Amino acid sequence: MKQHKQIKDINNTFTKSIPQNLTWYLIDAKEKNLGRLSSQIAHILMGKDIKEYSPFQESDKQIIIINSKYINVTGKKDKQKTYKRHSGRPGGLKTETFNKLKTRIPNRIIEHSIRGMLPKNNLGRKLFKKLKIYSENQHPHTAQQPIELNIK
Repeated sequence: MKQHKQIKDINNTFTKSIPQNLTWYLIDAKEKNLGRLSSQIAHILMGKDIKEYSPFQESDKQIIIINSKYINVTGKKDKQKTYKRHSGRPGGLKTETFNKLKTRIPNRIIEHSIRGMLPKNNLGRKLFKKLKIYSENQHPHTAQQPIELNIK
């Protein structure tokens, strides 16, 4: 369990977190909708699921996502949704549809979706580093004994 120390201000009471062991969670993305899964993962990464949430504090949760190549989208988004990247050189804009990117690099789809739901500042970049995505069922984090989360 995470220990907290109460700090009283004139108008607010903050909890100063004492560093503890990280909690690892395992999420299976097989046959899940991209947006619903991503929003719930971003919610957990930011720490909004705990009672002592404050927007400027980093949560102590690491998330492992497996089976990313089996992620789904609804409607015609598999053919119409495009992902853009730029090489930095003139004329270096490349576009790719959801299906092509899913066959080439399936992890990038979930990374792109979750990164857009995290804060656009230093804290968001720190939180994104706590996310590990794997396209298959195997992952190298069994020593951390991750807790399996069932997300609908």
